[in-house]
Amino acid sequence: MTNSILTLDKRALAEEREAQPAIHYQAQGFSDRFALGFTKLLRFSADTFFAKRYGHRAIVLETVAAVPGMVGAMFTHLTCLCWMRDDEGWIRTLMEEAENERMHLMTFIEIAKPTWFERMVILLVQGIFLAGFSILYLVSSRTAHRVVGYFEEEAVTSYTLYLKKIDEGRSPNVPAPAIAKHYWKMADDATLRDVVLVVRADEAHHRDVNHGFASKLGGKPVDHAHAAPYPQHATEIRLDA
Repeated sequence: MTNSILTLDKRALAEEREAQPAIHYQAQGFSDRFALGFTKLLRFSADTFFAKRYGHRAIVLETVAAVPGMVGAMFTHLTCLCWMRDDEGWIRTLMEEAENERMHLMTFIEIAKPTWFERMVILLVQGIFLAGFSILYLVSSRTAHRVVGYFEEEAVTSYTLYLKKIDEGRSPNVPAPAIAKHYWKMADDATLRDVVLVVRADEAHHRDVNHGFASKLGGKPVDHAHAAPYPQHATEIRLDA
């Protein structure tokens, strides 16, 4: 029995590490390579600790993912105040990203039902990442945005594999939580599969936006023509959802 479990775990990790995002930004220069290496390190940790427990993985990853948008918006706001210049729409975009990732977290908390111990781990991870990402953003906002772009590439991969698991019947396709149906304006009979689809679309959009920000900060042209569409979200969040 133990050997069979170990074999399944190895297969799960192999499948995770072999999966590649549909769109990948090729690293150019030290800044991009650092961002990619850092992302791969975190992906390796997620693969090792969570394997195919996608619901619990989503909770931890979305907790981390909700940090960059708020940090970026804050520092962009302060920079624009200091230099008395326009933000070119970056602040609103980053704030929307932070809120969107928070809604991902709230949705998967309803699905995976983390224990109090897991909630404490989430708080610890969030605190460490908040401090580290803030320092990185101050040192190099370009690298910070590239990190987020690569994070989102990995998120698209993870949610694609989550969909595969649901489609193969290895994960129950439970009804979508009320908060998700309200936020994404979903049908009353929406399921977890529908939720994963819209969350993956969100992540693809964040991927393109942050890679675009990083390229612009690096003085490179940005291609907006092929940006992933952003799903329609509710403009107000119901407290009773």
